[in-house]
Amino acid sequence: MVKTKERPVSPENLKHAKEIDRILAAAYPEAKCSLDYQNPLQLLVATILSAQCTDVRVNKVTPELFKKYPDARALAGAKTGELEKMIQSTGFYHNKAKAIQAASKDIVEKHGGKVPGSMEELTSLRGVGRKTANVVLGNAFGVPGVVVDTHVSRVSQRLGLTKQTDPVKIEAELMRLFPRERWTQIGHEMIIHGRTRCKAPKPICAGCPLLTVCPYPKKTTG
Repeated sequence: MVKTKERPVSPENLKHAKEIDRILAAAYPEAKCSLDYQNPLQLLVATILSAQCTDVRVNKVTPELFKKYPDARALAGAKTGELEKMIQSTGFYHNKAKAIQAASKDIVEKHGGKVPGSMEELTSLRGVGRKTANVVLGNAFGVPGVVVDTHVSRVSQRLGLTKQTDPVKIEAELMRLFPRERWTQIGHEMIIHGRTRCKAPKPICAGCPLLTVCPYPKKTTG
């Protein structure tokens, strides 16, 4: 479990976070999960596939995947080679197939074929970490959680919200800075901001809505 009260948060940091929260909400009012899914299992699988792969690519793969393997039992019993072939274009398909099948087997054996709805239960599934669990909780179950992917890590560091590099520690700090009811949505907004403007290795700072509150020392001028 992530601890959210390791040290006091200064009024200045809370004020800074509140202003960032306001600006992001105004800039990206339609922000949402960009993975296509119809149920918690589909979202869990799609999130596993999205590691080091674009959501656009994942959304091209999953329709046929879910048609062939419509539930956890089908995924758990799939021939590994056939599963790998279907997800190959998402990259790292050996590891992803292994994670999908291990998690699916746990879902069948421990949860009656239904994806559980708590952080503890989700992260106890083989192949499922906190990021995947938070995606599923926030979007499929309505349980607030801060998703920390590469975009959220980069954006939160550049904005001065954290100096941490470990995703779990970043998650803990963001949980302390933003209201619980905003945890899921602030992640969506940071992800869009990271994809479209605050890019790696070079951000597009001209016209950025956060320009005046961003302390990043390597802002671009052109």
